[in-house]
Amino acid sequence: MSKIDQQLFTTHEHALEREYGVCPECGSELAVRHGKHGAFLGCQSYPTCEYHRPLVEKTTVEAEILEGTECPLCGHPLALKSGRYGFYIGCSDFPQCHYIAKDEPETPATKVACPSCRSGELMERTNRFGKKFYACSGYPKCKYLLNFPPVAEPCPDCGWPLLVEKNVRGQRRWVCPQRSCKYQSETI
Repeated sequence: MSKIDQQLFTTHEHALEREYGVCPECGSELAVRHGKHGAFLGCQSYPTCEYHRPLVEKTTVEAEILEGTECPLCGHPLALKSGRYGFYIGCSDFPQCHYIAKDEPETPATKVACPSCRSGELMERTNRFGKKFYACSGYPKCKYLLNFPPVAEPCPDCGWPLLVEKNVRGQRRWVCPQRSCKYQSETI
């Protein structure tokens, strides 16, 4: 057998624990902890000492005024801002004006009337994860929505004013969105 190289096992490895510093409240060492919102630095004397701080300090980005632009609602200049989901363009007079420029045009209505309120139309929308859904244009008064494209045909079984286009076992079919109705058309 070969000899073990003692240089591989030095106190240098154990000094890494002190790399994050000491707790300003109790003097114990800080360690990397993991929570539901990600990693953070926390005191090793937890729960006696509840000191914690973010692992990475986020820098705040100041809003950059875009010259030659103005808010269509209030007339103040627009600014490039940093938000929860990345950069966006919004009004520089934020607390008083809530205008945010949309980078994509408003999606047209599907020309299918909302079966719930009967005054709005179902429009294609996208959630924050990029998935498409179809909701009433009368939101927030009417909260009717569908996860599949609507078809302006009434259900022959229950009479519901619309059907949805869906893939059922690899075949495109029109299906009634009502849970109590089990109607499915033949293959389209």
